[in-house]
Amino acid sequence: MEFSPRAAELTTLLESRMTNFYTNFQVDEIGRVVSVGDGIARVYGLNEIQAGEMVEFASGVKGIALNLENENVGIVVFGSDTAIKEGGSIVDVPAGKAMLGRVVDALGVPIDGRGALSDHERRRVEVKAPGIIERKSVHEPMQTGLKAVESETLYCVYVAIGQKRSTVAQLVQILPEANALEYSILVAATASDPAPLQFLAPYSGCAMGEYFRDNGMHALIIYDDLSKQAVAYRQMSLLLRRPPGREAFPGDVFYLHSRLLERAAKRSDQTGAGSSTALPVIETQAGDVSAYIPTNVIPITDEQICSKTELFYRKIRPSINVGLSVRRIGFAAQQRAMEQVRGSSKLELAQYREVVAFAQFGLDLDAATQALPNRGARLTEVPKQPQYSPLPIEKQNVVIYAVVKGFHYRMPLNRIF
Repeated sequence: MEFSPRAAELTTLLESRMTNFYTNFQVDEIGRVVSVGDGIARVYGLNEIQAGEMVEFASGVKGIALNLENENVGIVVFGSDTAIKEGGSIVDVPAGKAMLGRVVDALGVPIDGRGALSDHERRRVEVKAPGIIERKSVHEPMQTGLKAVESETLYCVYVAIGQKRSTVAQLVQILPEANALEYSILVAATASDPAPLQFLAPYSGCAMGEYFRDNGMHALIIYDDLSKQAVAYRQMSLLLRRPPGREAFPGDVFYLHSRLLERAAKRSDQTGAGSSTALPVIETQAGDVSAYIPTNVIPITDEQICSKTELFYRKIRPSINVGLSVRRIGFAAQQRAMEQVRGSSKLELAQYREVVAFAQFGLDLDAATQALPNRGARLTEVPKQPQYSPLPIEKQNVVIYAVVKGFHYRMPLNRIF
């Protein structure tokens, strides 16, 4: 049987079409929302979704997959809709120097009215903390300018979690006046934002700070405060019907903070020698540091600074509780000059407050103990500092040396700074 010319042309045409057939196509799984309520969506039909994967509504609203169950997926959403599809990627946020001077939400979207972000890269909000080999032991201080806390330019990331919008607006106004906004990033998940955004904000801020660390620079990330993040996570977990534990927090609330704070690290010289310093803030009730969340965060950190409301009202500011403020890395990260001049000032300050408490009862004190209030009163005045007035490390050393050596004994208290 012979092919006609017409059949031969058709055969050639089919062969050419099959050769150039485009097989690169994308298939998206589309799920159906079974129920929506209180920011939680139960979605059926997303069989290939991953834990922590970003999902997207048809309207553009995004969410995070947290609960992977047999018949449906529990998704924390930032709105409500009826059709949802997999986003195909783990939650990520923009990062880079283009973020400096900007105010963004927990997803990295600018909210300062200054337009879209310029050139930037994207980083996952959840990454593994640097390993032991990649780290270097803490050996240099991060200068703050506070005599009580103890500058090379740092890139700062301030994460406001559950704060009032007026508080964030006030901070945005203050930073430019101190020429600090140009090296700072503000991540805001305010009290009026949904709980998922308050949960996500610290991880987003950490990812932005890690950009500087991984490129050989130094970053400071302030989480203000992680207590509100834990409350938001508790709300999400209860709505997802996870088993509650102590104070109704889920069982993995320790992992919530440990996987965040362990990402703060000083990198080794082989990996760029960059660093990121985490400064988490925890709220206590009536100064009780033995509560659940404080006892979770304290052992993760290298040192703790506890404030006391009573000292604040007595105008001792910063109102640091010397007895509860400790460091666990010794003086490896403190300048040698500061280590030499500080002497036993911390111990004497703690003893002074104890003696003042006993003296109120009219107890008989020995001569050495009676001399302690005079010295302790001057030690108390030294850390006082006006707000937004950092002090260079050289002046800190001079002031602390003078009071430790007794040069302030005859000076009136109101003249000590």
